[in-house]
Amino acid sequence: MTQTTIPFTKMVGTGNDFVVVNAGRNRLAALRSEWRSISRVLCDRHRGIGADGVLVLERSRVADVRMRVFNPDGSEAEMCGNGVRCVALYLSQKAEDRRQRTERRHVKIETRAGVLSAVVHGDQVAMRMTNPTALRLGLNLDVGGRAVRLLGFVNTGVPHAVVPVKRIDSIDVTRIGRALRYHRAFAPRGSNVNFVQADAKRTNRLRVRTYERGVEEETLACGTGVAASAVLYALRHEGRGRGNGVLRGSRSSCRRRIEVETRSGEVLTVAFTVTGEGSSRRVSDVVLQGAAARVFEGEVSWSPRRRT
Repeated sequence: MTQTTIPFTKMVGTGNDFVVVNAGRNRLAALRSEWRSISRVLCDRHRGIGADGVLVLERSRVADVRMRVFNPDGSEAEMCGNGVRCVALYLSQKAEDRRQRTERRHVKIETRAGVLSAVVHGDQVAMRMTNPTALRLGLNLDVGGRAVRLLGFVNTGVPHAVVPVKRIDSIDVTRIGRALRYHRAFAPRGSNVNFVQADAKRTNRLRVRTYERGVEEETLACGTGVAASAVLYALRHEGRGRGNGVLRGSRSSCRRRIEVETRSGEVLTVAFTVTGEGSSRRVSDVVLQGAAARVFEGEVSWSPRRRT
């Protein structure tokens, strides 16, 4: 069978690593129905390139590019926060290669969760996320006969459950994360699961570990999970002297900024606005910022018989 050569770029954002493929080229258009199979092969860390996902870039009528996110299990996600940041840097560096360098570059990326914007400055990428939805605070769930109290659940582009813990390094992220990921409360598609520990000295800093749906294991970072954790933590601890991270605000509207240390040891910052009071509170204008990098470029050959 005829093989297709797929050029790719390996990118990493705060420990989240991705294979980025520019499929806007005509000769890759024939692979449109193959990406689920391709992602399972390329993401394999022993027999493939190794990644938390494959980011397929296509032409867009409403943005600079359309980004599709394929997980290691072949499923397609709505979006990926660190993936968007990596693609923004990828597009910015391609522009620089064409001698179109600017001090700051603004990028728009179309995803299944909506059109997202990002600003690239050096290796720092700040992306404006869609407003959180499906917010539920203070959930209590039965997990294998054990009561687990959550900070809550929120969709920050993809669904996330957030669990507070006292000693994050001792948590069995895979076992507990998998049990919550498939919990009936998050049916039918399930949820990503984040475990958070507050910093004992800094009221606007958290540590987070994430079990990612589609990867089906812990990853070194998750941008949407970091955002979900920061938002839920701030809302649950509002008025208790912790988690405030207040930049500016009034009684009815407040801008907050939370620093989040990921499993990789790198830090992402999340800034957002909270309006209203009590059950009428709304979160908007969420900006996720941190470093990203291009690791290497290469090519891989693909033929339909390699499907898995």
